[in-house]
Amino acid sequence: MVGALPQHPENTAIAGKTRRGQPDQEAAVHNQLFDYSPIVDRAPVRWPGGARLAFYVGLNVEHYEIDRPSTSIFAGTRDLAPDPLNYGWRDYGPRVGIWRLVDIFDRHGIRPSVLLNSDVTEHNPQIIDAGKQRDWAWLAHGKNNSILQAGMPVDEERAYLRDVVDTIEAATGTRPRGWMGPGLTETFHTPALLAELGLRYVLDWSNDDQPYRLNVPGLLSVPYQTELNDVTMFVGTGVSGPDFLQAVKDQFDQLYAESADSGRVMSLALHPFVIGQPFRAKYLDQALEYITGHEGVWLTTSDEIAEHHARSADRG
Repeated sequence: MVGALPQHPENTAIAGKTRRGQPDQEAAVHNQLFDYSPIVDRAPVRWPGGARLAFYVGLNVEHYEIDRPSTSIFAGTRDLAPDPLNYGWRDYGPRVGIWRLVDIFDRHGIRPSVLLNSDVTEHNPQIIDAGKQRDWAWLAHGKNNSILQAGMPVDEERAYLRDVVDTIEAATGTRPRGWMGPGLTETFHTPALLAELGLRYVLDWSNDDQPYRLNVPGLLSVPYQTELNDVTMFVGTGVSGPDFLQAVKDQFDQLYAESADSGRVMSLALHPFVIGQPFRAKYLDQALEYITGHEGVWLTTSDEIAEHHARSADRG
């Protein structure tokens, strides 16, 4: 059943949503997915081995359709079909950038949490093979990053999500436990539909430094920082490589200091066609060297963070 969210009168406005998810003129929609919880009021979070900070890399491994606009470095041609400039820029990721990142991750002992478009399993199977050899964690990230699911009718979305999850499981040999929507998009039904499929957590709601329970039985939200993200930083704001490195260090230092009393999560969101460019990759290498050089850091995956937090919450 989709009705896993609490059924309150204000939640009936969901039925009045248009296909694009905009509210009607007569009813306001109130958030029913999670409750407000100030981080200063919570019981301390403890990580395995007495670690202070849980760190994971969210590696976006994506497929883009050649006849649809998507993430672009030059807006002037983004609506053309084909668009060699922007499509080629994105396609650098699976052809070259990902392999540069593989070497960097191997050097620092990082197992990325792969946010995987299911279409990648068909178009770039060599990436799947490389990840399986290294025991990467596989999360479902939609079919491709040209199709956003916002506004899908519930039955269409149920079939879409099932196909994505089943396709990834067949290719990787592991059923995804986590989800992030293309462009972090959801419908009001997405969390409950994911729970139906057995998924345990989502990354879409980037509003915390600790995991927390959603108001869908069995489902967590795990932190995923949208600002500490190579697309946001390099493409959105035009920072330099040294600026990126300093931002990673600053994020780490602040969370590491705060985690003395209660554990925090730091994620680093990466895209092979951005951070995998030759003039940027060395700054990722230096950032990971900085993080892994500290004691009390749990180098982990989003899967392991969710599993540990769920067990701890059940015991508590």
